[in-house]
Amino acid sequence: MDYLPNIIFAVALILGIGFFARNVKKLSRNIKLGKDVDVSDNKGQRWKNMAKIALGQTKMVVRPIAGLMHVIVYVGFIIINIEVLEIMLDGILGTHRLFSPLGAVYDFLIGSFEILALLVIVAVVVFWIRRNIIRIQRFIKPEMKGWPKTDGNLILYIEFVLMLLFLTMNAADYQLQQLGAEHYAQAGAFPVSQFIVPLLEGLSESSLVMVERTAWWLHILGILAFLNYLYYSKHLHILLAFPNTYYGKTKPQGQFNNVASVTKEVKLMMDPDADPFAAPAEDDGAEPEKFGASDVMDLNWVQLLNAYTCTECGRCTSECPANQTGKKLSPRKIMMDTRDRLEEVGKNIDANKGEFVPDGKQLLGDYISPEELWACTTCNACVQACPVSIDPLSIIVEMRRYLVMEQSAAPMELNNMMSNIENNGAPWPYNQMDRLNWVNE
Repeated sequence: MDYLPNIIFAVALILGIGFFARNVKKLSRNIKLGKDVDVSDNKGQRWKNMAKIALGQTKMVVRPIAGLMHVIVYVGFIIINIEVLEIMLDGILGTHRLFSPLGAVYDFLIGSFEILALLVIVAVVVFWIRRNIIRIQRFIKPEMKGWPKTDGNLILYIEFVLMLLFLTMNAADYQLQQLGAEHYAQAGAFPVSQFIVPLLEGLSESSLVMVERTAWWLHILGILAFLNYLYYSKHLHILLAFPNTYYGKTKPQGQFNNVASVTKEVKLMMDPDADPFAAPAEDDGAEPEKFGASDVMDLNWVQLLNAYTCTECGRCTSECPANQTGKKLSPRKIMMDTRDRLEEVGKNIDANKGEFVPDGKQLLGDYISPEELWACTTCNACVQACPVSIDPLSIIVEMRRYLVMEQSAAPMELNNMMSNIENNGAPWPYNQMDRLNWVNE
């Protein structure tokens, strides 16, 4: 019976990590549904981007209030994991405050954890007020209704409760240390939880042990549950921000990727020595099966990684000039729709023993409308604003490419322009001989 708590804890830990590993495997499978893309270039720049953007949070603090609050929560999340490591080892080994022999170092760590926990609670409350009372515009856009809004608030509640449980556990532990209770040796500094102690006065030693153990169990089980909740939440960026910033775009913002077969065709047309009747050579520039993208499988795996990394913060949408002028386009919705469709495809594969069975749906039309795509000005404001290097524009461009090259479904104005370029060598409806007639006027 003495080892029963340890056994129960080990089982809970194995189940928690096991479900998490299953979710990671499913996530990896879904991302790999995308087409392959070469991201082996500029490795030095990629490491630098990851260090600055994901670790250093440089793009978060562009907006000081939200940025500072996020940094507090981020740092708290990272550093308090040291405390979680101690809890896990205590649970497995049956010890209590395993790292306490570190002495003054341990006192500093526990004190730091407590201050961070308090700051996290303050930041979470501020975030909740911004979302639900001040109702900042980017949090009340149409795509944020329903589950996205609930998910955002639920994460704040979870973080608040986890930090409160941590402080309650320490307060009860501190009181038990003062009483000289068995197994509760003097260890740690409690600059915040000591102010909770008055709420526990009058409780017997056994009741204090019950409070401390209950908070301990709920805290660690809550963390394991939250770890598995990440897959279903926008908070998946906690794990994916690092690879996403590493694989983010390193080319100049205005530089678009070209279709190899089209580039080859243009070069052939411009080559005066080329034989127009020669059979095309079979090489890497061969015509692809489909131009552009109409569904998630037509996108590359970095774009699908982008979709899962989206934090739904709305900075991209708030900077989008098309959205600001009332157009239907929202870059955040583009990423959310891509992720939702990818999840639907993943469930289809799971339900059909590893094979995707056509379901009569696709990303274009069922999730994202042509109206949204053509509202984009390709200004790159959304790419610049994203705090984790997501590129909504690349998905928009690929889906536009499909509309133009596969369906000839470009807007009339664009079709007229391309016809004029083909016939007149310029986007205007005048032949080359008449271009300078305006001078005579």
